[in-house]
Amino acid sequence: MTIRTEIEQGVLLVTIDKPEVRNALSAEMRGQLIEVWRDFAINDNARVAILTGAGDKSFCAGADLREVGNYYASMTPIERREAGEHEPGLGGLTRNLDPRKPVIAAINGHCLAGGLELALACDIRIAVDHATFGLPEVKRGILPGAGGTQRLPRAVPFGIALEMILTGAPIDAEAALRWGLISHVTPPENLLDEAKRIARLIAANGPLAVRAARDAAYQGLTLTLEEALRLEQFHAEPIRQSEDAKEGVQAFVEKRPANFKGK
Repeated sequence: MTIRTEIEQGVLLVTIDKPEVRNALSAEMRGQLIEVWRDFAINDNARVAILTGAGDKSFCAGADLREVGNYYASMTPIERREAGEHEPGLGGLTRNLDPRKPVIAAINGHCLAGGLELALACDIRIAVDHATFGLPEVKRGILPGAGGTQRLPRAVPFGIALEMILTGAPIDAEAALRWGLISHVTPPENLLDEAKRIARLIAANGPLAVRAARDAAYQGLTLTLEEALRLEQFHAEPIRQSEDAKEGVQAFVEKRPANFKGK
């Protein structure tokens, strides 16, 4: 298997395991990842996921370009556009597939091209200190087509995003942290421990509340503040009536950890 998974304490660890080709995603691997995320979405035992790459060189190099070229060469332009619009995106996260649960990218090395687009489709990103980040597609005469031109400007200041997109030049982990592309930089030996620490903090919270808060945050991005505040209340009121909310208050009163059931 080139996609490895394991679940521990409510955290699903997903590893892209093909370091000999910089963890580039073949068609088979992309299909495996799509199934992983679909299962994650409905698996009550997995509340948070961590996505990482094997080895210490590359998080993910994106799709295998040789394979992608052969696939699209047999299609007309209209067929290529329709396929891109309707199929799940790169690695199942960049388009048309949202598990509606938090996904943490634990970036273990170079995070370039489709690899950065996949990381941008995750909710939280942390990285090793030797990681680099970039969208070099324009150097190949193409553009980032798995969300790079849309998600990067939402993740970092617009001018920084445009410079990265238009030059294809990478930035290092220090710059990525400074511009907010990632939230933590760690030594390689601490990467998974740090990712799991964050994941377990999330997994310990009420799963209904986490999902609703995540939905509200993303949906509010395109609204005015007034509209977004109404949206927040739309999400918040049902959660206040949940069994988890009652358990959370009772656990606080009794000074004990809450035992959330997702109900």
